[in-house]
Amino acid sequence: MAEYDNQVRSYNAAATTVVDEGLRAYMLRVYNYMLLGLALTGATAWLAAETPLRQVFFNFTPVGVSLNALGWVALLAPIGLVFWLSWGIQRMSFAAAQGVFWLYAGLMGIGLAPVLLLYTGASVAQVFFITAATFGAMSLWGYTTKRDLTGFGSFLMMGLIGIIIASLVGMFWHNSALQWMISIIGVIVFTGLTAYDTQSIKESYYVGDDGTIAGKKAIMGALRLYLDFINLFIMLLRLLGDRR
Repeated sequence: MAEYDNQVRSYNAAATTVVDEGLRAYMLRVYNYMLLGLALTGATAWLAAETPLRQVFFNFTPVGVSLNALGWVALLAPIGLVFWLSWGIQRMSFAAAQGVFWLYAGLMGIGLAPVLLLYTGASVAQVFFITAATFGAMSLWGYTTKRDLTGFGSFLMMGLIGIIIASLVGMFWHNSALQWMISIIGVIVFTGLTAYDTQSIKESYYVGDDGTIAGKKAIMGALRLYLDFINLFIMLLRLLGDRR
């Protein structure tokens, strides 16, 4: 009987080790996709803001910068790509899903280029590191906590819907107090979503997934964390950034 118990314990320990190693590799893949996406976004943002390429997307006037037709395409196209990837990834090949993700990250950089023109380089860098530290801490907590964040996530999604509605109102009613409130709530919501999404991505891992399914899950997980990071960065920049 003792020998049987030892065999069971050894089998369970071996199975746990396999799951843990697979999970670590899966999460590392998710973070790598996210980081490469952010790097691509940063590179295209710099190219669109600091090189002659910016003339293709922006109109420069004595009072500021505005988007031309291609600029609007670059700004709005990522919205369509997110929906396409979210709803159609099951029918896509792994290579196609990767391609859509990289295209999305590149176009996001063009859409964010005006940020580099509106705020000083020092404040952009400062806010980026604040965002990275906040994101890293919350993602680590979401990965390690034993607390179920499902209910917390539902509350945050309600807050996200509120931010979207308030932002649409802000497009027609320019009010500094409203923008300040949106930014404050946005920081809270996207900080919380970082932890919630990390836990959700972790729990989506299944040891029996084949390479294609696991790869698609990693891309969708990277997209969720990428969106959390970008939105948190924008909200913090509105609060802490120094305009030129």
